[in-house]
Amino acid sequence: MPSSNARALEKAKTIPADGIIFDLEDAVAPDAKDVAREQACAAVGSGEYGDRTLTIRCNGLDTPWGAADLAAAGRSGAAAVVIPKVSGPDHLRQVVNTLEDAGAPADLAVWAMVETPAAVFAVREIAGFERVSVLVLGTNDLVKELRAQLVPGRAPLLPHLATTLLAAREAGIAVLDGVYNDVKDAEGFEAECRQGMQMGFDGKTLIHPSQVEVANRVWAPSEDEVTHARAVIDAFEEAERDGRGVVTVDGRMVENLHRDIALRVLATAEAIAVRG
Repeated sequence: MPSSNARALEKAKTIPADGIIFDLEDAVAPDAKDVAREQACAAVGSGEYGDRTLTIRCNGLDTPWGAADLAAAGRSGAAAVVIPKVSGPDHLRQVVNTLEDAGAPADLAVWAMVETPAAVFAVREIAGFERVSVLVLGTNDLVKELRAQLVPGRAPLLPHLATTLLAAREAGIAVLDGVYNDVKDAEGFEAECRQGMQMGFDGKTLIHPSQVEVANRVWAPSEDEVTHARAVIDAFEEAERDGRGVVTVDGRMVENLHRDIALRVLATAEAIAVRG
């Protein structure tokens, strides 16, 4: 959400998204940076956004606004600060030092954006950095830096998407897929959401309210998936009671890893049901 746009901030209170990134960076013009910072911090502290995860994306420390953004965001009560163009652990240490100097809480999380070649090469160190809880793909900037083309199927980006995903899984943190630019191309957007979900991303960053329903639907387990997950768990429980080591569900042998997957499917479905 562009934090300089008061109407957008008001609209965000009703969007059925899991989280909101109040943007101070690319979506805000230079002459609106100060207003955006004030409005983002006020929004975070308003208590009017329900149980959505509220974060603030700051300008880089190499800009005239970055240090002030971090200081304000760090004291705003946001769940995390979103840092663009993270280059590596040294960059993150500068961010943390700035937050600490501003009196930010010690447990304030950092969402690190992976959108440069340097970030891709350092992504394991970035993912393993103590405060980083989420990696966010910045696919637009990455395409620009690579001099690649953003095409259906994203073939030029797949190695970098996979590398970032691997780093997040190794570190045990979440990872969000990048944005889809053409808000009128619903079919293309859904295909890219499905690709991200199938790869293993935890969700997708969005640029328009019209994209939320599709993303929510794609990442939510279907009724068939929930039914199958319950069958897998029931079969394992029955096998344990009977002392059997081999379990078959719908004619297919399943193992412990399939039970783990089933448990995650049910946990996701239950979390969605709780949020309504």
